[in-house]
Amino acid sequence: MDIQAVKDYLLDLQDRICRELEAADGKAEFVEDAWERGRSRILTDGAVIEKGGVNFSHVAGDNMPATATARRPELAGRSYQAMGVSLVIHPQNPYVPTSHANVRFFVAEKPGEEPVWWFGGGFDLTPYYPFEEDVIHWHQTAFDACAPFGDDVYPALKRWCDEYFYLKHRDETRGVGGLFFDDLDEGGFDRCFGLMRSVGDAFLKAYVPIVERRKATEWGERERDFQLYRRGRYVEFNLVFDRGTHFGLQSGGRTESILMSLPPLVRWEYNWQPEAGSPEADLYDNYLKPRDWLKVN
Repeated sequence: MDIQAVKDYLLDLQDRICRELEAADGKAEFVEDAWERGRSRILTDGAVIEKGGVNFSHVAGDNMPATATARRPELAGRSYQAMGVSLVIHPQNPYVPTSHANVRFFVAEKPGEEPVWWFGGGFDLTPYYPFEEDVIHWHQTAFDACAPFGDDVYPALKRWCDEYFYLKHRDETRGVGGLFFDDLDEGGFDRCFGLMRSVGDAFLKAYVPIVERRKATEWGERERDFQLYRRGRYVEFNLVFDRGTHFGLQSGGRTESILMSLPPLVRWEYNWQPEAGSPEADLYDNYLKPRDWLKVN
């Protein structure tokens, strides 16, 4: 188990993602805010990206947070390290989807016992005005990232993503899914680290082409209002369900960095319903439910 190799990869991944997103935006640059346990990078008011955050964190402690021991009671009494890169991109243009990605590593140790470790991560897409070709591209890239590790990996991680990014109180998915995995320790450290790297490296291949295709699409007040309304779902999920948010806050992480995932502007409207046959209804009717996107004709 090479913890330093994982950290080196994550720091390099953060650098690469920031460079390519700056190039896609064409105007703004990420501003780094270094802190004791990591480095947060935020881009605001760009030509394409209204707010984007790409964070690296490396936290450690002598006692596990309650969220972790509730899921894994065997971790009680162990010291731990958790490190990862997490990003959320909120574009200005409603035709460019919001996107999230995260890759992470966790290890818990206790003298005289074998360490407990695992990898986690994934990426998911949250469009407001979706295009089928974009969603297929997103999932094809996810499939390609998983393919070297077995035929069963993409279907399992895709299903896990659909189930995880699901708002139970709304009975809808947060977006069109992608990949999600946690507690990955099967097959040995090298295989698991390899899968995490493949997923991390695939994010830019999945997202940047969509940004380039849609960033010049004209939009108006109607599209902007709907985007702000749908951003409310993002806030609801991150504050109510997201494990990473809960773990970060309970482990004494930096609040500003943890909550950088929230959009800069958002609105809620009581009992709003899309008009039948409208572009907004298309999102609800055809995209906010799990589908096998790679079999779409």
